[in-house]
Formats: sequence, C-alpha cells, structure tokens
Amino acid sequence: MPDKPKYLIVVAGPTAIGKTAFSIRLARNFDTEILSADSRQFYREMRIGTACPGQEELASVKHHFIGNLSIHDHYNVARYEEEAMLLLEKLFMEKNVVILTGGSGMYIDAVCKGIDDLPDHDADLRRKLKAELEQNGIVAFGHKLQQLDPEYYEVVDLNNPNRLLRAMEVCLQTGKTYTSLRKNASKPRPFHIMKIGLNTEREILFQRIGDRVDRMMQEGLLKEVRSLLPYREHNALNTVGYKELFAFLDGDVGLEQAVENIKTNTRRYAKRQLTWFKRDEDMNWFDPSDDQGVSEFLSLQSIS
Repeated sequence: MPDKPKYLIVVAGPTAIGKTAFSIRLARNFDTEILSADSRQFYREMRIGTACPGQEELASVKHHFIGNLSIHDHYNVARYEEEAMLLLEKLFMEKNVVILTGGSGMYIDAVCKGIDDLPDHDADLRRKLKAELEQNGIVAFGHKLQQLDPEYYEVVDLNNPNRLLRAMEVCLQTGKTYTSLRKNASKPRPFHIMKIGLNTEREILFQRIGDRVDRMMQEGLLKEVRSLLPYREHNALNTVGYKELFAFLDGDVGLEQAVENIKTNTRRYAKRQLTWFKRDEDMNWFDPSDDQGVSEFLSLQSIS
C-alpha cells in the first residue's frame, strides 16, 4: 500500500489575528505538531512583547521554534530553513500533516520555497552602508531603498536595519532590484503545501491589536523591557513593543504615549504583513473563527 501524501498546512496572517489559537485547534484535529514561523518568538527573553503562546497552549500541542534562542545568539533565515527542513523530515516519518504558522513572511517562504541564491555579502559595501545608516538614520536609509526597489519597500519591516541593509546591498551589488532576485523558482519540497490566510475586517483587527497591547502591559511588558535595557542594541530588540518602551525609559515620551505608539506601529506592521501575504496567489483566505469553512476546504483537498 503506498504511503499517504504528506501535507504542510501553513497558517499565516497579520499580528493579533488569532493564528496561535487557530493553529492549536487545527493541530489537535490532525493530532500533529506546530512549527512557528514568527521570527520574534524564537527569543526566550521576549515572551510578553511577542505574544508567545502561554504554558497551557504549549502544553496542549507540541510547538517548535518557540523560545529556542537567546537574544545573544546569531541567527538568520538560512539557518531557520535548514533546521525547519530537518525537523519536517523527522516529523513526516510519523505524521501525515504538520502545521507551520506565523506572521514572518520571509521565514514562511524559506520553508515553502527555499532561500533565493543571492550574492554573498560584500564586507566593504556593508561597512559603508552601515556607516550611512548610522549617520543619516533609518528613515532616510529606507527612503533610499524605496528609490532602488519600491516594491520591496512596501513589504519590508522598515524598523529592521538588517533587512534594509541586505536589500540595499543586493541592489547596489547587482544593479537589479532585491524583489526581482527573490522571485527565483521555488525549490522542490517532498511534501504538499496548503496555505491558509487568516484575516478579518480592518476595524476588528485594529481593535484586537489595541486589546492585545493593553493585555501585554497588564502582564508585565514594561518590566520585561526594563530587564532587557542593557541589551537594547541587539537586533532582536529593535522591534515593535520594545523600542517604544525603550524611548519611555529614556525619558523621550510618557508611558501613555509610548503605549499608543506601540499600537500605531503594530497596526502599520499588520498592514505590511497583509501586503506580503496577499501577493501570494496560493493563499486561501478565511476569517479566524471559520473553523468549519477551513475544515470543508481541507476535506475538498483530500487532507485528512
């Protein structure tokens, strides 16, 4: 009797849409495990501000790539692809279905399509670009990237200096846009991929974002950020929810304004995530509460 086909179900969508709860329900239905593709949840010191699954959630379904790194570790998407593919090979020996979930489009693409064959780092050029970034600031640096690759500018996390540096480096090295070089043919994968995108009305999403930020503050986000203040230069901490509270601790803004800034920047981040995922023609969109619709859809694909 031939082996049953193997399926990787990808659950993607903007921050605060409810991917964790949805993925847990899906994983329990298929009696399987979850791989996180949320690059911020890799770091064990950043649990509250990244909305890591709670202890009960982690106990209900086995998760991978949650709190597996320290902010002091060097990590990148290429290592993630390698480690995720090795883990999937192991899991598919026992499971016919595995769940991959997260809001980091680049990390989802690394598993589904593979890393593009981009030119190696140019150390001299990188040093020049870093100096330019430090001198002119991240906003001006982003605007320069916008001139070189407006399409990538629309989806990149503009607060992530490493992503901006890499894109600028590739554009200047090759004379081509980073976007065009990232559209290489997908690498073959030994499993089928089914993509589920979660989204809802914008007003509802923005309300969920606001409520979650308030909940994070109640759970001790400020205390978490304060404990990380000595390490604020680490790239992992240059992210929404942390940099705004660093500004408060510096005395640049009041606490109320810092919290409002987190909500504003999270909404902007969610818009960029949706822009990224909506460009994927293989994404099938559902409301996060539509378990029945997703179940019927997967049944039609003969996934069981």
